[in-house]
Amino acid sequence: MSILVQNLTKIYARNGETAQRAVDGISFAVQPGEIVGFLGPNGAGKSTTMKIATAYLPPTEGTVEVNGFDVRTNSIAVRRSLGYLPEHNPLYLDMYVKEFLSFAGSLHGLRRSALSRRVDEMIGLVGLELEQRKKIGQLSKGYRQRVGLAQALIHNPPVLILDEPTTGLDPNQLTEIRQVIRTIGREKTVLFSTHIMQEVEALCDRVIIINRGRIVADGLLNELRDNADGSMVVVAEFEQDLADETVLLNGLPGIRTVEVLGQSRYRLTADKNSDLRAAIFRLAADKNLTLVGLKQQESSLEGIFKQLTTQVAPNTE
Repeated sequence: MSILVQNLTKIYARNGETAQRAVDGISFAVQPGEIVGFLGPNGAGKSTTMKIATAYLPPTEGTVEVNGFDVRTNSIAVRRSLGYLPEHNPLYLDMYVKEFLSFAGSLHGLRRSALSRRVDEMIGLVGLELEQRKKIGQLSKGYRQRVGLAQALIHNPPVLILDEPTTGLDPNQLTEIRQVIRTIGREKTVLFSTHIMQEVEALCDRVIIINRGRIVADGLLNELRDNADGSMVVVAEFEQDLADETVLLNGLPGIRTVEVLGQSRYRLTADKNSDLRAAIFRLAADKNLTLVGLKQQESSLEGIFKQLTTQVAPNTE
């Protein structure tokens, strides 16, 4: 098991204040070769969990093992076994890119030709060839993220923990870093958090969702979609603009919501077992409307996320 979390709890307590359970008895495991998305709203406990897994914070209760090493009793082995890119990427801005990566590699025991080769490999992997002789302080936020990812990989760890790794990247950079993470994931374990649902859908088969310190979902992405709130979503487009006649759509059997997407385009949500598409066809025929498009949509990860993270009460002691 690359990452094993068992009954993990972290309580932040301050004098005179109510103790806050940032993480509340969570358990999960990540297997070698998995790329797992770790999702949750701000304050859900994602970063706290990751900091404990990297031996940066001690747990209040429970255990975390990384590559078979316990974060409490063997923190040095844990640090050697993983690469970590924190949410706020700490870099030495006065150092040059290549200088910084050489420094990071030397901290992990790389020397001479092995260090030089590894630095060049990382620069190529994350696309820093044109920036390697610049000071880090001169780089854009997106390129600083690449430097942070390169330092997390410099010692070739079996486990990667990435907290918001694509922050600040433009669409072209996103595509490139996605490919880097996919490539890494073939031979390493990757646990990463993000608020960008497209990243999870593009990279992950499995998702863990945490809310207010508790895991509210853990499963394959297609399983989460299948077990969503029992709704069916259809986008319908008519030749005519229904205008105020959207009341017709709201009257369809099992309908929950009707959202106007644009002129004559509508997103309809209904009970999962309703025959929504057939009902739209019948409506169009009865009202002499021309239906030019009808498409059923999968439950979006964003919709599932909203559903699962708006119903749990806060945990305090």
